[in-house]
Amino acid sequence: MAPDLLLLSSTGVHGYAPFEFAMGAFKEIVGDARALHFAPFAIVDHDYYTTRVQEILDPLGVPVVGLHAVPDARAAVEEAEVLFIGGGNSFRLLNALWSLGLIEPVRRRVEAGELRFIGSSAGTNMACPSLRTTNDMPIIQPPTFEALGLVPFQINPHYQDPDPNSTHRGETREQRILELLEQNDVAVMGLREGSWLRRRGGSLMLDGISGGRLFRRGEEPQEYQPGADLSWLLDLTPRFDSPA
Repeated sequence: MAPDLLLLSSTGVHGYAPFEFAMGAFKEIVGDARALHFAPFAIVDHDYYTTRVQEILDPLGVPVVGLHAVPDARAAVEEAEVLFIGGGNSFRLLNALWSLGLIEPVRRRVEAGELRFIGSSAGTNMACPSLRTTNDMPIIQPPTFEALGLVPFQINPHYQDPDPNSTHRGETREQRILELLEQNDVAVMGLREGSWLRRRGGSLMLDGISGGRLFRRGEEPQEYQPGADLSWLLDLTPRFDSPA
């Protein structure tokens, strides 16, 4: 058995219902699972979030089990077939995953191919080695920036290209990623909305209705379109706190 991951940039895309653009990818990874376990910890109202996800994923015919509603979230993760971690605030989400003791069992079972993993937005951030490429404000301080490390590179969900006609004088997303590379030697995939990464063991493919932009230290950013084979990214070793 090998790692099986679906990492989406976003839940919603303009012109589509939530997850409509990726429902086929959801169906494929969920397969014949008896239930989909959902981590709703990135927002405050866990009951609402879980109910909403159940409504959206009803076409899959699989019950959604909120980890907030089970007696023991860690025990539930140990028995789960598919885990979906949704979007919201990444700092709140990572803090909850550490507090509930979920980092180790999720990491271990995904790496062993025992647990299929779906992430969207903040949930996709959790699959990276570190929280450092999230777009959120640090509304809470997690014990560490270390995340699940299910892929050996960073992802920036909701990546937006610089607007040459904008009068905004603040940093662009590209500038912030380049700042990160000044301090850390790690690849960063900017996933535009509507795109996702699909890992099956040693294979990593970019898919969806839009592409991505890859940043690496000392190199010009590279554009990739849906269908691109990015398996070589799985062989990289991230190095944090290593200034250029």
